[in-house]
Amino acid sequence: MAHFAEIDEETYQVLNILVVPDEQEHRGQDYLADDCRLGGTWIQTSYNTKGGVHYKPNSFEPSGQPALRKNYAMIGGYYDPVADAFYSAKPVENPSFILDPDTFIWVAPVPFPKNLPEGLDEFSNYAYIWDESQLQWVLITSEQLIFDNEYLKNKFEASNK
Repeated sequence: MAHFAEIDEETYQVLNILVVPDEQEHRGQDYLADDCRLGGTWIQTSYNTKGGVHYKPNSFEPSGQPALRKNYAMIGGYYDPVADAFYSAKPVENPSFILDPDTFIWVAPVPFPKNLPEGLDEFSNYAYIWDESQLQWVLITSEQLIFDNEYLKNKFEASNK
């Protein structure tokens, strides 16, 4: 089964995603617009593509096949006709994020830390989370995430002011 995204012709926003039978995949646009009488512009998208990599079905293992349009389309997301890529809407809670031109995924303006601070090892219960108010990655204990949602609640409230 092939997936096709309906695109607003002016804003390039994804309006809908439908599945087309395998025997109609080669003419998905015509099948949906004409045969099904839906009209509009329909562009094929791959359920198994993310960040410019095609993955094996139901797996996090790259398939080695060519990626189709960088990402699977999402309703409310967008299509870039120049790059021939789908991408999600910008995250409201992270207005500082920028669209990575290689993956078409929204990323923080500061790279994710590659290492934990000295004295902490990879088996420690720590995690980095993005703090939009400080525009930086903040190291917290996993207990703060699991047992004390006060940190996240305060972060959420601050970003919605």
